[in-house]
Amino acid sequence: MTNESDAADTSNDSGFLNPQYALTEDGVLRVYSVGETTVLGFGGEDVPSEFNAAHYRSAISDLLIANNCNVVAFDLTGVKLVPTGMLGLLVSLKQLNGLQPRVQVFNPCEDVVEVLQITKLNTMIEIHQVDV
Repeated sequence: MTNESDAADTSNDSGFLNPQYALTEDGVLRVYSVGETTVLGFGGEDVPSEFNAAHYRSAISDLLIANNCNVVAFDLTGVKLVPTGMLGLLVSLKQLNGLQPRVQVFNPCEDVVEVLQITKLNTMIEIHQVDV
């Protein structure tokens, strides 16, 4: 379950990746890098409980399809809470209009890892821990 990613080499001194831009107007989900491997994250802040998975799924889908993405990685460094809608979103990204990207999460807290294991989502979502 431990692995390193190309995403790790764009981090800043605080350990978080340098966000390029917010994916949607609310600024909650940020884009760190785009391409064959696309990296998204929350800037070390918890995902709000009112997280609108459908809204984000559309924006993420458009981004991944436009860039012919093979891997979508979420930096969860510093995130302590992930609502169930976000977990459903992660699984739904595995099937996108002809794309079947690998879905990865990096540095999830122990509680998130436990939820992924209990729900067996860890069989669909790759979990990685990297030093930041």
